Amino acid sequence: MPLYHQLIATSLGVGFFPYGPGTMGAIFAIIVWLVLAALVSTPYLIAVTLALVVVFTLLGAWSSSVSERYWGEDPSRVVIDEVVGQWIVLLAMPGDFQWWHVLIALALFRFFDIVKPLGVRAMEKLKGGWGIMADDVLAGVYGFIVLHLLRIVL
Repeated sequence: MPLYHQLIATSLGVGFFPYGPGTMGAIFAIIVWLVLAALVSTPYLIAVTLALVVVFTLLGAWSSSVSERYWGEDPSRVVIDEVVGQWIVLLAMPGDFQWWHVLIALALFRFFDIVKPLGVRAMEKLKGGWGIMADDVLAGVYGFIVLHLLRIVL
């Protein structure tokens, strides 16, 4: 497998973590986002996060398709989908977030990614890398909606 596809699909090798690679991918996304949050103001953070979501959804679909040829259908070491899904949830974070917001964002994404309600599982039926990416994108959208509603209520 070409190295650049491997680096993208596994999120710089995070997917090779032997226990819970999907959760590790989501945590990796949070770490990247927290570094960005420390460097830029909220409007730029939102713009950069949106750009990352778009770019890595496209690159992830491409590299995930390639990875299936080498590692089989929807391999667990492909975690770029979890990274993108987690970034989508993080778009609902306030500029002055607390640590518990981060934990809720992680829990929401992992819940929707694992349980796969409301059409999330159906997204896996898409062919190749699009199926790998689409279910986590939708799980991220659901997590975003719930986190946004929690912010309004709390």
